[in-house]
Amino acid sequence: MSEQAVRREPPDILNRALVRATEHLAAPIMEDSDVLARVDFVCRCISNRAGVRLLMACLLAKLHQPQVDIRRPHTGLGGEGTYSGRTYDEQHVWPFAVNHRLPVNRTSAFLTPSFRNLDRPLTTDLEIVGRPALLYAYLLQLLDDVSTGRVAAADLLAEVIRSLLVIREERDNRMATLLASLRQPVERLLLSAEEIVSLIEQHLQCRNASRLPVLVVAAAYQAAANRLGEHPLPLMSHTAADTRTGSLGDVEVTLVNDDRVVTSYEMKSRRLTTEDIDQTLQKLAEAPNSIDNYIFVTTDAISEETKAYADSLYERTGGTEFAILDCIGFLRHFLHLFHRLRLDFLDAYQKLLLDEPDSAVSQPLKEAFLALRLAAESDE
Repeated sequence: MSEQAVRREPPDILNRALVRATEHLAAPIMEDSDVLARVDFVCRCISNRAGVRLLMACLLAKLHQPQVDIRRPHTGLGGEGTYSGRTYDEQHVWPFAVNHRLPVNRTSAFLTPSFRNLDRPLTTDLEIVGRPALLYAYLLQLLDDVSTGRVAAADLLAEVIRSLLVIREERDNRMATLLASLRQPVERLLLSAEEIVSLIEQHLQCRNASRLPVLVVAAAYQAAANRLGEHPLPLMSHTAADTRTGSLGDVEVTLVNDDRVVTSYEMKSRRLTTEDIDQTLQKLAEAPNSIDNYIFVTTDAISEETKAYADSLYERTGGTEFAILDCIGFLRHFLHLFHRLRLDFLDAYQKLLLDEPDSAVSQPLKEAFLALRLAAESDE
């Protein structure tokens, strides 16, 4: 293979763009303010991280195969210039993003509802159903800019990577500052159980906090594992379906030195219904082993009808106890029961939180917890 051919391979294209982006980290590579504004919006769109991966995949395909039409990233379209954007995304963009800690989504953009069933080219007159609408408008315009030659694909790819590097550094600096403040050897208050409950309750009230009740329960079991003789299994991805993973719930608990699940927790950020419980009964009926406890944890109100239904299932299931708990009520009881472990719980919750991918717990939500904890522990 010639040297020229080697340089045209996707990994090398991405690496050259990375070098260029790094060299221009202090200032934009491109001069067009409108293009830069669109790139910045796509890269910083926290509520929808799929767009930037799609843009990178399409640009990479165009640079790898100049003959393709950048607006036709679905092989199902057929016709001249069509290519598989998903292949470029999953085989090249995602590994590159992981290696360089770029703030993008874990899931391929081509599997999201907005893009997976499209049967038209990504032209500017296409109306894509998704939010925010401006993200899709900007994406289509950027692809059109490359297609019509107004913007060079190599420049745009390097600018996208540069923007992601800037965002990564901004994020890292904020996190480092918050963590350093929490570690400072100054007088900090040892929070009471009720103050920790208040702290977690404030965090649960933030936007997009549906993953947090899972972390609350997992952190409680991690903190008390040695006292209980039980420990939680590693958490599954928030997007992984139970049918695919074989898990019985969001948090599964086993006895020490035994891999059989004895207690399973399922989290609901809405009101639990009897239909939810029936679905769980079907799941348990298909499981290879019975369990002792199946516990629903909700952040919504608990109806008497649903609670009574859960209470009636002990005999029907041959000895599996069902319970429905309020998330904050669960936490309050745990922290008072294991009062001396309250700081262990808080540290475990913080670690689980920071270890979660941004697709499960957004960066602002992580920063919000650190800021809330810092404020709660401050003696000023």
